[in-house]
Amino acid sequence: MSASRLRRVAVLVLEGAKPLDVGIPAQVFTTRASMPYEVRLCGAAPGLVSGGDGLSYHVAHGLEALAWADLVFIPGYRFPDREDPPPAVVEALLAAHGRGARLAAISTGAFALAATGLLDGRRATTHWHYTRALAAKHPLVRVDENVLFVDEGTVLTSAGAASGIDLCLHVLRGDLGVAASNHAARRLVAAPYRSGGQAQYVPRSVPEPLGERFAATREWALRRLDEPLTLDVLARQAAVSPRTFSRRFVEETGYTPMQWVMRARIDMARELLERSERSVEQIATDVGLGTGANLRTHFQRILGTTPSEYRRTFTQGE
Repeated sequence: MSASRLRRVAVLVLEGAKPLDVGIPAQVFTTRASMPYEVRLCGAAPGLVSGGDGLSYHVAHGLEALAWADLVFIPGYRFPDREDPPPAVVEALLAAHGRGARLAAISTGAFALAATGLLDGRRATTHWHYTRALAAKHPLVRVDENVLFVDEGTVLTSAGAASGIDLCLHVLRGDLGVAASNHAARRLVAAPYRSGGQAQYVPRSVPEPLGERFAATREWALRRLDEPLTLDVLARQAAVSPRTFSRRFVEETGYTPMQWVMRARIDMARELLERSERSVEQIATDVGLGTGANLRTHFQRILGTTPSEYRRTFTQGE
């Protein structure tokens, strides 16, 4: 996808909107030279919208912004399980989707998206506190409480506010590539990428003391992707048994350790394909996959395309 095309983003601010949920897409996609997006905040009508947590918002646009947008974010709002959004909002969301716009809900914004019927029969998530309420109110939605976000193509949902950052970075990766997503993550001082399959926080009765240690091990591994990284090597770095490491790693990330390492290597290869002129063989060595044939095999399996096709996609128009 060419990075030169301007993409139009609408952030739909509903009554009781949560400040972080509104701010995340507005900040991530705000117009700048490195980001080919234009953002408009809108509501059911232009003017003042009462928000949650003591804040209100003055939005310049009404629902006409949804007819303009390529991508619509629906931030979370208070008391989502009580009433559906106004019929005009639901109709505008359906119309936007009908003409090809993507709809992305952050946290309890999933309730507004579910009110359209577009999540029926599809996987979706929301803040862990509301997953049961979403399932009860919209029983045709396949609610998954154990993920950070769900991408169903033209409809996307995420868990709590911080997961909204993960969802935005996921959208950036698809639109502009890994390099742009990583650049945005650095600007936000956020983790470069957490997979949608990673578990969101759910309160447990037993403390989980290994989270920071495992995060440090992942950071350690990311700096050594060109080296042999086996389960035993990673477990030794985390100072736990391979069995414990493997079980807990899946709980935290949604991937086995070796799946995670492979995806990290493919991500590094993607960034090198986007930002360098190194050959496929050289990149395979850089990311620890040894040969170009090995890189091509895993690239095709994970991304459904070849390294050469990927490079052409993300360098055309530059």
